[in-house]
Amino acid sequence: MKPLLPEHGGPDGGPAVAHDFSTNANPLGPPPALMQAVQQADRRAYPDPHYRALRERLGHGERVLPTAGGAEGIRRLTLAALLTGRREVWVPQPGFGDYALAAQVLGLPVRPYARVDDIRPRAPPLVWLCDPCNPTGEAVERWPDLPEALVVVDQAYAPLRLHGEPPALPPGTWQLVCPNKALGLTGVRAGYLVAPGTDAVWGQALSLAPSWVLSAEGVALLTHWLDDDTQAWLAHARTTLHGWGAAQRALLAGQGWEQRTSCTPFWLARPPRGDLLPRLRERGVQLRDATSFGLPGWVRVSTQPPASQQALQLALLDIEGEDA
Repeated sequence: MKPLLPEHGGPDGGPAVAHDFSTNANPLGPPPALMQAVQQADRRAYPDPHYRALRERLGHGERVLPTAGGAEGIRRLTLAALLTGRREVWVPQPGFGDYALAAQVLGLPVRPYARVDDIRPRAPPLVWLCDPCNPTGEAVERWPDLPEALVVVDQAYAPLRLHGEPPALPPGTWQLVCPNKALGLTGVRAGYLVAPGTDAVWGQALSLAPSWVLSAEGVALLTHWLDDDTQAWLAHARTTLHGWGAAQRALLAGQGWEQRTSCTPFWLARPPRGDLLPRLRERGVQLRDATSFGLPGWVRVSTQPPASQQALQLALLDIEGEDA
């Protein structure tokens, strides 16, 4: 059997790139005080295996389930859903590929949906929502009314929302929180699930966690995630990213790229020609091919600093001159 493997932006096994537009990590990170705490984490001893102080710090008590990043949380909760009677999984399309992959490896039917109105369960379901959505950067306008479903909202990009406010979460909704993208520390695998209560799904997800699912560095990151200093730094970063994003959109528009709307520092764009990605990669500029999201011909592009934007523009002009 051929293994099912996810596709992501970021490192692709080739030479390192100088200008990476393929990853959604905040290019301004990490915040200095939080980074210092991560670097000073005590690696000589195990963390508390029950993460009691961390759970209290995050404000939800025992309903918090620490995870080794979002992908581990998705895998674990999907298995917990299966063990508690869920028989199909609804995933946003386009959307993060790990939702479907976690279901497929367990033999669960995957039902893609474009709008929440399209979700019409045929069996007790697990429903994934991503707000804002990866790869589109679009916000969820409203939540589905599915009282019998296990509904999970992936909030990995909520801290990078540049405008608009999400609707209040309905009762019974699970949350998946992954601050490392917003903090520019994706190499520290740390996140957490927030259960709506201590029910059977919570118990399964708790029991399925490996021992010490968070490293000392992960504990430090999450402990300082809600600090006033961290949140103030993040607010300033959003302002900067808003300005950089506007300039980057103008640059791409001037080169004839089609672009979709987004409330995040990343969005979908379609180049005017189909051979640009490998040629940009050769010039040290990487973009995320959106084919694996079901969007051939499109790319997901993230906001990067002015120097990287200039490098992208020069690379595009160089390719244009080469073909003239």
